[in-house]
Amino acid sequence: MIRIAFSSDNHFDVNRVDVATMLAAQADYLLRQQVQWYLIAGDLFNDFQRSQQFVVDLQAKLGTQTHVLWVAGNHDMVHGISFDELETGHFAGYLHNQYVDLPNSDWRVIGNNGWYDYQFAAAVPDKTLADFKTWKQAYWIDRAIQQPLSDPERSDLVLKQVQTQLKLAQVAKKRVILMTHFVPRADYLPNLPTNRFWKMAQALMGTPRLGQLVEQYQVEHVLFGHLHLHPAPKVVGATTYYDQAVGYGLKRINEWQASDFISEWYRDTFLLNLPEK
Repeated sequence: MIRIAFSSDNHFDVNRVDVATMLAAQADYLLRQQVQWYLIAGDLFNDFQRSQQFVVDLQAKLGTQTHVLWVAGNHDMVHGISFDELETGHFAGYLHNQYVDLPNSDWRVIGNNGWYDYQFAAAVPDKTLADFKTWKQAYWIDRAIQQPLSDPERSDLVLKQVQTQLKLAQVAKKRVILMTHFVPRADYLPNLPTNRFWKMAQALMGTPRLGQLVEQYQVEHVLFGHLHLHPAPKVVGATTYYDQAVGYGLKRINEWQASDFISEWYRDTFLLNLPEK
């Protein structure tokens, strides 16, 4: 048996937690649960370098029993990293557009940061692509992220990368776990027709084309985040989706079901047991 833990959207800095304390608590839990692979689907800090350092420090704490893999979310991309570095950089545990084959098994973990193409806002017919871009620049944290592509073009790149990886896995006869940050299916998005902010924000949640792609290739497990709603795993055909976001525990925005960060992280971290060969 291979034991994997899924998590996303810890937002350590936004949640104002003591990082050293949380790192020690998470490491202790993962070791006690005999987790062999810990997958983090982005949004650790509002700074890539701090997120990367957390992964390095956590790995050092875990030793050889548990391996940490992660992809960057939009918050990780806000500071400390360029577009080219996100695409081609080789950092410890960073899995964007790369894969890891799990030993003694036919399982492959594929990582891709993901992106969005505004298609989730199709229910806002009076808005154009230019309207969503303008709204993003005015209200969304992603306005600080520099990129040489438009958002739909960046989403096209993501889909091309993922399809290439899925084809390689298919040739290698690998069963796939895909880790990404952004939402892959429209049915995860809440229907809030009177919330004007949400009507625009949902355009930046992800792309339904990713869900269509992973279902076409019968990917068995998909971990994502970005949406802080704590849904149960959802099975669609051969694919099970997991949104394991911790989210915000603030006075202004409290999305937690527990009273403190580590208790919420325990609740939201999903343990998955996979068969070996």
